[in-house]
Amino acid sequence: MRVVVGQGSCGIATGAKKTAAEFEKQIKEKNLDAKVGVTGCVGTCYLEPIVDVYDDDDNLTRYVKVQPENVSAIVDGHLAKGEPVKEMIISDEDKQFIEKQKRVVLRNAGTIDPENIEDYIAVDGYKAAEKAISSMTPDQVIEEIKISGLRGRGGAGFPTWFKWNAAKQNKGKEKYIVCNADEGDPGAFMDRSVLEGDPHSLIEGMIIGGYSMGATEGVIYCRAEYPLAIKRLELAMEQARQKGFLGKNLFGTNYNFDMRIKAGAGAFVCGEETALIASLEGERGMPRLKPPFPAAKGYWQQPTNINNVETFANVPWIIFNGGKAFGDMGTEKSKGTKVFALAGKIKKGGLVEVPMGLPLKDVIFGIGGGIKNDKKFKAVQMGGPSGGCVPAELIDTPVTYEDITKTGAIVGSGGMIVMDENTCMVDMARYFLDFTRKESCGKCNYCRIGTKRMLEILERITAGEGKDGDIELLEELAGKVKDGSMCGLGQTAPNPVLTTIRYFRNEYEDHIYNKKCTAKSCKPLITYEITDKCKGCTLCSKKCPVGAISGEVKGQHVIDQDKCIKCGRCIESCKFDAITVE
Repeated sequence: MRVVVGQGSCGIATGAKKTAAEFEKQIKEKNLDAKVGVTGCVGTCYLEPIVDVYDDDDNLTRYVKVQPENVSAIVDGHLAKGEPVKEMIISDEDKQFIEKQKRVVLRNAGTIDPENIEDYIAVDGYKAAEKAISSMTPDQVIEEIKISGLRGRGGAGFPTWFKWNAAKQNKGKEKYIVCNADEGDPGAFMDRSVLEGDPHSLIEGMIIGGYSMGATEGVIYCRAEYPLAIKRLELAMEQARQKGFLGKNLFGTNYNFDMRIKAGAGAFVCGEETALIASLEGERGMPRLKPPFPAAKGYWQQPTNINNVETFANVPWIIFNGGKAFGDMGTEKSKGTKVFALAGKIKKGGLVEVPMGLPLKDVIFGIGGGIKNDKKFKAVQMGGPSGGCVPAELIDTPVTYEDITKTGAIVGSGGMIVMDENTCMVDMARYFLDFTRKESCGKCNYCRIGTKRMLEILERITAGEGKDGDIELLEELAGKVKDGSMCGLGQTAPNPVLTTIRYFRNEYEDHIYNKKCTAKSCKPLITYEITDKCKGCTLCSKKCPVGAISGEVKGQHVIDQDKCIKCGRCIESCKFDAITVE
């Protein structure tokens, strides 16, 4: 038997390492014929730690939320007696989370050992690279990518084949292919999971891309906050060298290609390719004017191509299965699949991969299970700080580059932050603008100063100090920041503000004119009151950290509004629904 414990960052954070150690300990103590293995995140992050048990015929039984104290039941029942522990097995409903998806990028997620190249080879790993280098010309590889319709999955959605071809046609002493693994969007973890769970798919995709344009060196620019991803990437590259998949004379040809990792400092602006190149060269990560584009003068002024992790991870599948097979999925202009990270107020948070063109409703409710605690769906933020809010009335919008852009948001790299009725849209805009303001490199006046002025207005509004004309001033400043900024960070920074004004203008007006927060979220605009339902149990007064609640036992209590810090401890502790928020 084999026991495989999911050990992506999400699994480790919930105790997977301790669970794996407990399995190893008990298997050894009880002298059982079973091995404990490692895999990455399968995507159902909300069920971690996940343990897969394979019998001698390779039949799978999946256990979820397995903590060290649960291990003995599985060891004694399943491993020792062949009797699965039914109450810990994944439910049929949760199985649908995976079964409703179409997986290309995540094809090996949670099934192979990312630290063992033999597992990747067993699922036809590196056969696509061998096919491309041994039996296809660079032009044929680019043509296959063109047929597939693959567009960059980093946010802009630019045709991948066009960028590869541009780099191929430009001459230089050296050519470089770079992977942007600097995943900086709040709530996004798609690239991290691929790096941790299937690093060889990225490596193979970069080998193929490098061959198509004549690059001999690849660089993975990975954020330093992803230590596990970097560790597994380094191990994967070393194993690939030992197998002859990296280095000189790949697959018996005269093509040479090797790779290295550059750990970045995690600046969001380095998602812009010229800022990334500047960082690679040891400079401060600041964008440069284009043209010239990196395909002509990029890293060290040589022809350079940059794509993100998800884009490269698609490439081996496309070359192995043919561009048409990929192009048959999705829509006419948005082909293939797209990986999304579901986060926020959603029941089933994790990774999903679906064909482009699927309605948002099918992703959020059909796969993600809907809203936590069955509250009302309000909006979904797409594209991170560079994107915008898609409101509930547009839930049937197809997930394509064109349709999402029409809403004012963008597909982006794939983050989906789901919001319910208790989310204040003004405060949400403030949060994202605060992020982009901090991440601005400061090169452009409008981005550096304009985002700060917009943030100051939003902070005033959420503090109950908004005034007439603030909404119009925000819209005016947003236009100037978009028009006056050189790179994508500044050009898209106002999007969360503009989309929330567009779809939730009433919330801005309530904050400004009525001094009320509709979602009852902004602390300066809400008050906690104890009603006559109070039984005088005194529990709320005991939980209050500032002593703002007073009253006699069995008598109605009151809240001193001058002392109240609106922490919510009282309403959480009350068993009689006697406390209201207004």
